[in-house]
Amino acid sequence: MNYQLKLDEIIASLNGEVKTLLLHACCAPCSSYVLEYLSKYFKITILYYNPNIYPETEYKRRKEELETFLPKRTYKYPVTLVCDEYNPLEYDEAVAGLEEMGEKSKRCYECYKFRLKRAYQYALEHHFDYFTTTLSISPYKISSWINEIGEELAKDGEVKFLYADFKKRDGYKRSLELSREYDLYRQDYCGCKYSKEQSKKE
Repeated sequence: MNYQLKLDEIIASLNGEVKTLLLHACCAPCSSYVLEYLSKYFKITILYYNPNIYPETEYKRRKEELETFLPKRTYKYPVTLVCDEYNPLEYDEAVAGLEEMGEKSKRCYECYKFRLKRAYQYALEHHFDYFTTTLSISPYKISSWINEIGEELAKDGEVKFLYADFKKRDGYKRSLELSREYDLYRQDYCGCKYSKEQSKKE
């Protein structure tokens, strides 16, 4: 499925009406282009929920970079930030038994699901119109998994999932340009302890 085309269709269906969007974000570089794009159409609340990030110093660095970056840009509609709880044990439980698997494996699928589930729950509790995540901007993430998980979570229809593959149409390239423009810290591994170890071997 062309998820970016599906996003175009959703935006067109709004007919200029401004809806609320809960955007799960993993870091400032991945958020940069996604915010530039979506803030033209939605009132956005960013949810920084990433208990997978290891170690805690890295988690805090990415959070602080996002907090510092947001005020540097002007958006058509309001963009606010919510930083959720950091509890790495929750992530460990979510991927238990899958620790030895590599990147783009079932371990990663469960990590996407774990974070998207929290985003959906937050969106439901706070009555958002839509929810989505910045994760699909990364060429190292499997967009079809991300969108399938989001679609499944939104089945009850109370909060709609915003389909996307943000790396398309040079989205990833634009995020690199914005990272250079704003001198954003770009990490050299996905975030979890397993990806950190993998990055050392490469």
